[in-house]
Amino acid sequence: MKFEKKRASTKQSIPTASLPDIVFMLLLFFMVTTTLREVDVLVSFRLPEAKAIEKIENRRLVSYIWVGQDGRIQVNDSLTKLEEIQKIMYAKRVALPNVIVSLRIDKSSQMGVVTDIQQELRKASCLRINYSTLLKI
Repeated sequence: MKFEKKRASTKQSIPTASLPDIVFMLLLFFMVTTTLREVDVLVSFRLPEAKAIEKIENRRLVSYIWVGQDGRIQVNDSLTKLEEIQKIMYAKRVALPNVIVSLRIDKSSQMGVVTDIQQELRKASCLRINYSTLLKI
């Protein structure tokens, strides 16, 4: 007499009832924790080096102005002329009164360009200016 094992006729599968909840929670987590790049830099620049630097804690208050190696100026996402900086930054300051303007200027740029940008920022009443540098080791 041979004995055969009886196998259960039910299929064992992974319960997927809570799978949409898990996917939704993961999606929500990544949406909350991810920061997107706000601006595409269109100019090429090399930052100067400094011995002592200070990091800005609240980056939402920062508006960037880039000056490239060839003297091109970029504010936000577009290349602009020097004369347009006052209008753009005044509108930014009205929308965000505590705005900090961070100048990212190529280390081989002329000082006259920097002075002209500073004058345009004064006209726009943007007096909180930061100069971006790299840490010299």
